[in-house]
Amino acid sequence: MAVDSPTGVIIAAVFLHAATTIVCGSDSVLKLERLIPPSHELSLAQLRAFDSARHGRLLQSPVGGVVDFPVYGASDPFLVGLYYTKVKLGTPPREFNVQIDTGSDVLWVSCTPCNGCPKTSELQIQLSFFDPGASSSSSMVSCSDRRCYSNFQTESGCSPNNLCSYSFKYGDGSGTSGYYISDFMSFDTVITSTLAINSSAPFVFGCSNLQTGDLQRPRRAVDGIFGLGQGRLSVISQLATQGLAPRVFSHCLKGDKSGGGVMVLGQIKRPDTVYTPLVPSQPHYNVNLQSIAVNNQILPIDPSVFTIATGDGTIIDTGTTLAYLPDEAYVPFVQAISSAVSQYGRAVTYESYQCFDITSGAVDVFPEVSLNFAGGASMVLTPRGYLQMFSSSGSSIWCIGFQRMSHRRITILGDLVLKDKVVVYDLVRQRIGWAEYDCSLEVNVSATRGGRSKDVISTGQWRENISQISYTSDYYYLLQVVFLINILLSWNFRFL
Repeated sequence: MAVDSPTGVIIAAVFLHAATTIVCGSDSVLKLERLIPPSHELSLAQLRAFDSARHGRLLQSPVGGVVDFPVYGASDPFLVGLYYTKVKLGTPPREFNVQIDTGSDVLWVSCTPCNGCPKTSELQIQLSFFDPGASSSSSMVSCSDRRCYSNFQTESGCSPNNLCSYSFKYGDGSGTSGYYISDFMSFDTVITSTLAINSSAPFVFGCSNLQTGDLQRPRRAVDGIFGLGQGRLSVISQLATQGLAPRVFSHCLKGDKSGGGVMVLGQIKRPDTVYTPLVPSQPHYNVNLQSIAVNNQILPIDPSVFTIATGDGTIIDTGTTLAYLPDEAYVPFVQAISSAVSQYGRAVTYESYQCFDITSGAVDVFPEVSLNFAGGASMVLTPRGYLQMFSSSGSSIWCIGFQRMSHRRITILGDLVLKDKVVVYDLVRQRIGWAEYDCSLEVNVSATRGGRSKDVISTGQWRENISQISYTSDYYYLLQVVFLINILLSWNFRFL
């Protein structure tokens, strides 16, 4: 029996109807107690799932399932303006709130001590600092370590004390620097809609001891960044390399004020998903945007404006709250929307936003927008998919969430347009897909490893259904270890 497998004890304990005595020798008696009381019935499907997890451990192969991360936050920049998840690091595991970011590669968290790191957050979360000395499994990554190398978007170097260091700059001018840590990441692997396995894996992440710019401000402060890019140090790459997750991940970000949603390492399956290919050999999730239509009318924009050949191209980035267009696309875009709603209200300017004072207050007077991509895939935006409402006092002020990018020829599609959609990042087939969806509903997720596909139902409420099983697995593991130690001790006494 493998010591690292609690499920074998679970299966055995299900069938114990009373306390049982095992005699291991003439002078030792071990008493087995039923772990799961008669009032707690397990279905045949649950027992099969336990067996599946057990067999995966016996064969030293990954357990088939979906790695799930909770989603918090909202896209509204006047409420939250970002989506974040919780990640557990170290031994014992400590929880950290980190922003979901497909625009960067590295998972990093604030460490102690840290210069410039915020101490409080206006997001109603308690900020935490990772202490390498408080984790029994933590180790520094040295400069000679093969994992210390230049990544797509990170400048790696060597500190005076031989630690592999990094420096990262974001598009808004903020930045972080520190050194790499090797430790354990703990997460849930969902087997069925009622069963999850507590899993952990060795993981390299950034330990930030310096932060600058907006990262210092408490308004939207979190503990770090959850990098989901294509680089070798990203969350998806590290877990996929160890066979613990497929090379595909998905999210569904709720667009209402309550926010939240779903994020899984696996493919959320929707029959109406459309795909566009990724631009090859790029550090970001670049796609080929070919045209923009307003009220089914293609705008007079040169398609080269959106390509890498003449600029930075078009990037899909959850770390960006709004959406951004270069001047050549922004001006005709705003003009088309202004023309479509001119009879319903007047154009006004609020800060850097182009807004409209609509006397009727109805958002449906605004036109539909279509972003058209290579491969025939279109992302259709309803008015709420590109507008933000500032206030309402007799009339409603609706503002275009697309912003002007004057200093760079780059198009960035952030949370404003990604919300209320299933978005799939398929790194195996090098494509991105999306489908309109109510992100408060359950989703069907497929995880493929070793050429085999397995479907798992995941819902916004499944954590409540499986929390007891996930929690008690540690108890089963402890009981199994104690059981084995008792047997070994009894055998040692017999042969002394």
